[in-house]
Amino acid sequence: MNQTISLDELGTEPAGTGAEAGRPVRDLEAVYEIPVTVSAVLGKSTMQVSQLLKLGRGAVVELDRKIGEAIDIYVNNRLIARGEVVMVDDHRLGVTMTEIVKSDRSS
Repeated sequence: MNQTISLDELGTEPAGTGAEAGRPVRDLEAVYEIPVTVSAVLGKSTMQVSQLLKLGRGAVVELDRKIGEAIDIYVNNRLIARGEVVMVDDHRLGVTMTEIVKSDRSS
């Protein structure tokens, strides 16, 4: 399932909140300049320290993901989406979001 959300949508109040539907939330503009850390995790692996110390140049660490499986996208260490790795140009990679992860937290 692909889901797209724009920053414009984030800056509007939903209908039924007592405010005019679609009106920008002025208070939200204050957070637009706050820096966040975005991480794209290809996969994870668990190993003992002794195994880690034996790794050398060219060593392969097996991850818990399969080829073509979605990667996890975190903002400030919180899972927010899943996506796919894409080529930005000849020397850089990027990530495209394919799914927004719903939070179980209400806060």
